[in-house]
Amino acid sequence: MRNSENRFTGWMDVDLSPKGEKEAEMAGTLLKRYNILYDLCYTSFLKRAIKTQFIVAEKVDRLWIPVVKSWRLNERHYGALQGLNKKETALEYGDEQVKTWRRSFDVRPPQISLEDPRFPGFDPRYAQLPQGESLEDTVARVLPYWQVEIAPQIAERKTVLIAAHGNSLRALIMHLEELSPEKIIGVEIPTGTPLIYELDKQLKPVTHYYLE
Repeated sequence: MRNSENRFTGWMDVDLSPKGEKEAEMAGTLLKRYNILYDLCYTSFLKRAIKTQFIVAEKVDRLWIPVVKSWRLNERHYGALQGLNKKETALEYGDEQVKTWRRSFDVRPPQISLEDPRFPGFDPRYAQLPQGESLEDTVARVLPYWQVEIAPQIAERKTVLIAAHGNSLRALIMHLEELSPEKIIGVEIPTGTPLIYELDKQLKPVTHYYLE
């Protein structure tokens, strides 16, 4: 299964689609064009993010840069919805219910059973085992990692690349831009387009922009 099949992927370790590979190549090309050379990369435990950072690193000739992987940068865990087709799920539960699960800040999807083979407790990578997360839950696991691991590197004037996922990136954007729950659920993050943040000494954004 690839993440081009209109499914709730979440923590399911789907591969990059051909479109995703091309987007990663374009992201690397843009970083090279603007001479944005990073010192350190953070990514999730999911292969689509790991492969994205690898393709980018190849394009900018930074394969030697340290890469730190953490489950805290994983996509939101979609619980019992993981692997299900979004259109079929909408037909079963209704568009409004699916929209609530996808776009609300603090509503969790149906929780996955501990016996379900999709439950991450069966995967040797994970010690922390959500059965399904809201965006609020995702923020709660991403922000401590930012504060303890990533922010100190930036404070040392290092340029950092984060190759992650829509909702884990939303968590960081919410923090950096001090957005309310109502604001962040409306933020759309285009795939494969580098989003640049320039921060001051207090790690507050001076400016941010997408590379084109």
